[in-house]
Amino acid sequence: DREGLCFAVIPGNMELDLKSLAKLSGDRKVELVPLKEVQPLTGYIRGGVTALGPKKDFPVYLDETAQLWDVISISAGVRGTQILLHPDAYARATSATLGEIARFGA
Repeated sequence: DREGLCFAVIPGNMELDLKSLAKLSGDRKVELVPLKEVQPLTGYIRGGVTALGPKKDFPVYLDETAQLWDVISISAGVRGTQILLHPDAYARATSATLGEIARFGA
């Protein structure tokens, strides 16, 4: 994100479409944070990153397919621990912007 970092929340069976995320966020280009920088930047280890109650307030972009489900599973901030909640509740809690940011891999 041009402001720094953002959270992109997508289904586990899909991959992030960087061009779509850039468009939704208003940026010309976005890129993934290198793995070695994830913990210093977010405070979370790989597999435990969450946009629910982050240590720093980053914009959240939620793939619109979340709305297809009654309940979604989101990282609780600890590797291997999930929280189940309604997509609307998640979007409200994180002030997420919904959009098409995921695609099925090749």
